[in-house]
Formats: sequence, C-alpha cells, structure tokens
Amino acid sequence: MLNVESNFTWLDWGIVAGYLSVTVVIGIYVNRFIGNMADYVVAGRSLGTFIGVATMTGTELGLVTVMYAAQKGFTGGFAAFHIGLAAGVVSLIVGLTGFIVVPLRRMKVMTIPEFYGKRFGNGVRVYGALLLAGAGILNMGMFLKAGAIFVTALTGLNDPFYVQVVMTVLIVLVLVYTILGGMVSVVITDYLQFIVLSFGMLLACFFAVRNLGWDSITKTVSTVHGQAGFSPLDSEGFGPSYIVWMLFVAGLVSCAVWQTAVMRSCAAENEQVVRRLYIWSSIGFLVRFLLPQFLGICALAYFWHTSEGRAVLFTSEGLPIDDAELTMSALPLFLSQVLPAGLIGVIGAGMLAAFMSTHDSYLLCWASVLVEDVAGPLSKGRLSTAARLMLARVFIFLIGLFLLVWSLWYPLGQDLWDYMAVTGAIYFIGATALLVFGIYWKRASRAGAYLALTSGLLAVLGLDPIKNAVGLDRLEKSLGFNLSEAHIGLFATAAAIVLMVVGSLLLPDRCPSDMSKQESTT
Repeated sequence: MLNVESNFTWLDWGIVAGYLSVTVVIGIYVNRFIGNMADYVVAGRSLGTFIGVATMTGTELGLVTVMYAAQKGFTGGFAAFHIGLAAGVVSLIVGLTGFIVVPLRRMKVMTIPEFYGKRFGNGVRVYGALLLAGAGILNMGMFLKAGAIFVTALTGLNDPFYVQVVMTVLIVLVLVYTILGGMVSVVITDYLQFIVLSFGMLLACFFAVRNLGWDSITKTVSTVHGQAGFSPLDSEGFGPSYIVWMLFVAGLVSCAVWQTAVMRSCAAENEQVVRRLYIWSSIGFLVRFLLPQFLGICALAYFWHTSEGRAVLFTSEGLPIDDAELTMSALPLFLSQVLPAGLIGVIGAGMLAAFMSTHDSYLLCWASVLVEDVAGPLSKGRLSTAARLMLARVFIFLIGLFLLVWSLWYPLGQDLWDYMAVTGAIYFIGATALLVFGIYWKRASRAGAYLALTSGLLAVLGLDPIKNAVGLDRLEKSLGFNLSEAHIGLFATAAAIVLMVVGSLLLPDRCPSDMSKQESTT
C-alpha cells in the first residue's frame, strides 16, 4: 500500500464513532418489535414506495459496492460505465413489466427457494436453498477485507496488521447489530444511510473534479487505457461478451433474481408498490455504479501524476497493476488526500454505515434461507417461531465467523466485482432458469429444475485459483484464447436453459404442482 499521510483527524474519528454508535443503538432498540419470522425477515411486509426505494438503494449502495465499482473505474476507465447503464435500464424494464418480482410478491413468499418449493416441491427447495446460501456466503466472502482496506487506507493506518484488526472489529459490530434487530433495523438505518451517503458521494465527486480538472481526468484515461478506456466494445478492454454478461448480472440478476433485492419486493405493501419500487430504484441501480466508478477514474488520474503512486499502482508499461488489493485501495487513498477534515469523517461514517447495512441485509438473507428453506422443510414444520428466530441468529453468528476466516485466507486474484459475479453465478444461473420457466412455462418440471440448478456449479471455473487448479490457464495458452469469467458464465447460463427445457420435456412431472395449474401470467 502507498505510504501517504491522510487528512483524517480526531474530529473525523469522533464523527465515525458517534454515527456508528447511533446505528447500533437503533439495532438494539428495535428488537422489541420482532414478533415472528415475517417481522425479522421482511419487516412485516409493510414497506411503502419511498422507504422501499431508500432501503433498496441503501443496501445496494454499500461500501463494498463503492469499492468494487471504483476498482472497475480505475482498471477500466469510462468504459466501465456500461455496467451501471445495464443495471439501470434493466431495473426500469423490470419495474414497468413486473417481470418475475410481481408474481413473487403475489405468492407472498419470503425467499426464492420458497417459490421453488411451491412450484417444484420440497426437494428442489432444499437443494436450491443450499446452493443459494453457499453461493451467497462465498459472494460476501471478500466484504470484510474490502471494508478493512477502505478503513485503513482512509485513516492512514498503513500497517497490514491493522487490516486484520479492523476486520475483526467490523464483524463484531455487524453481528451484534444484525442478530438483535433483523429487517426492521435494516430498513431504519438504510434510510439514514441513503441520505448521508448520497450527499457524501456527490461532495466527493465535486472535490475530485475541483482538484484534478476535467481535462486531466480524460487525458489520463486516454494515456493509460487508450480507446479501451472509453469504448466497452474494444477487444483490448471489456469486449462484447463482457457487456452481454453485465446485462445479465448487473441488470436482471441484481434487481430481480438476487435474493437481497427480491426481499425488498417481498416486503412491499402490494404489487403496485413493487412496480414503483423498481421504477424509481432504477436510478439508484444506475448511480450506485456511476458515482464510485467516476471516483475510481479520478483516483487513476491523481496517482498517475504522483511519482510514488505511479511506481506502486502501475506497471512499467503504464497499465494498472494486476494486484486486486492494491487497486482496491486506490479510492480510499485518493479520498484521504483530496477531502478536507470533517467531511472525510462524514463520508467515512456513511461508508461504514453502508458496510453494516450491506452486511446485515446479506447475513439476514442467508440465515433466513437456511432456516425457512432448509431447516423448516427438513423438520416438516415442527420448528416453533421462537426456535426459528433463535436458529436464524445462530446461523448469522456462524456465517460471520466463516467470513472472517475466508477474508483472511482467500487470495483475491481478480477484480472484486468479477469475484462477486462468479460466486453469485453458482446460485443465480440456475435460479434465473427456475424463476423464468417456473413462472411463465407450465411444462417446467422438477427434473429440469434439478439439472438447471446443478449447471450453476460450472461458474466456479471462473475463479482464478480454481481455473489454475483444473488447468484452464494452460488450455488458454495452448488455444491462444482468453477464457474469461464472462465466457464461462455465459456458457453455464446457456447450459442451464438447455437443461431446464430438455429435462422438462424428457422427464415431465407426473403430478403438476399447484403453481403450474395457475395461469402462466401469475
């Protein structure tokens, strides 16, 4: 990491400590309003449009989002904006059509595997839930490390030992907050975070442009990335296959298939609120990528023009260094240089609150899936409400311990966003096939569902350590072709669709489920 002096002062530490103390107190206070799993998981299905938009945007615009989006701006230039554009446009289309999310709200499910059970039976529900929870937990496996890198770089704690200390402190805070408050505390603090972080990010962009100048930013992108820094179609940059992959991942999956986003539609008051939620949230899905990506581009321009920054963050050929942890640190290091004291504390506090918001939403999500869709069906409905709440809290604690160990152990060999897309694909590739065909095709069968879910496991080949272990890197060299995460993900997605259709036609269900008897528009 760069050894630079941060503008972070004792005033900023006080702002951060005060803000985080308030959020933890809220989590403890709202525990009195938790009466059952519906309160704990979907806030009693009482979210209106405005609060729903704020809480969805608040969760999706988390510290981790800022870190991986800024990293993509640093390593990809302005061409990375296509990711946010895909997210915004597809979310708007989902809101206008109600695709997937309205039928799920109509069925009053709390989790996507619950839909699997109603449509394909309990066996598919349990299998799908295990894949969902496993993929989701791996997906957030680098959240702690990203948060710790942000804190240490922003505050000037440059010793690597502090990264481990900060990870431990952060997970303790998150576990206390989430275990006590559930979704009610998530909704309340997401609203506060939405306001603080929105203004903070806009102010950060203002200071970045004022310090660097627009011409310096664009010229640096042109110098470092060339045409690939402006056109996502350029084969030296992202390329067409990556764009298609992002339309699927950042677009459809992030708003209509990923469980933490779908939880918001399930918590909405009614179907009309669901549609409005996605229509207005499309702006948030767009902005949550564009603002941090732009700040990542500003960090690129800033450090390119400093001798130490160019030596550490760039190769001798002038390209961003192929070190995921170093390129992740570029944004907080940049903010520590250009933001004044006081404001840096406000933004730091907002980012840490965003970190907690994302963690509590994800921890709550995966724990509820394990309780409602694995333990519940296996116990054949014998678990009491008190037992379910207790089991959810135990799962949250165990998942938190795993995250701490994984963040310390796993060597991140690719951009954080690509790691998250690959690990998430283990679940969402099969889930997309089950949701689309299960809702809109009456002949979708249990056998097809099992095959489609299993095909998602192919996505793990997109992780660099796995790719190297099975020899795909040697195959790439022999063929002279780069087998990217996007290629592997698109292949696995096509396999899931084919297997769902072929499996359903060859092995139809003898007794159609109650869901399949309804109109395909349900």
